[in-house]
Amino acid sequence: MSGSAVPRFDETIHAPTRLRLCALLRPLDGAEFSAIASALDLSEATLSKTIRNLAELGHVRVRKGPSADRNDARRVTAVELTPQGRRAFDGHLAALRAMVGE
Repeated sequence: MSGSAVPRFDETIHAPTRLRLCALLRPLDGAEFSAIASALDLSEATLSKTIRNLAELGHVRVRKGPSADRNDARRVTAVELTPQGRRAFDGHLAALRAMVGE
């Protein structure tokens, strides 16, 4: 996270599942849907809804593509934070830090 993030409390990110998803994705270039669901211990339905909401806000991007691990036609879904999503998350963390006096 950038130390120069503009503090801005973001209610759209603050919801616990959204916050956890953004925190998981922040240090990564992206992650597969199944790995995210497992890491956050979320149902596929809950994760799908969370991703859809963040995608509508422009905070995440969803990519579907062939699996490197399979030889069949099944596709994998990968999720990544957009530059806008990174700025929003970093600003939200900066706002939380400001609230607690860091």
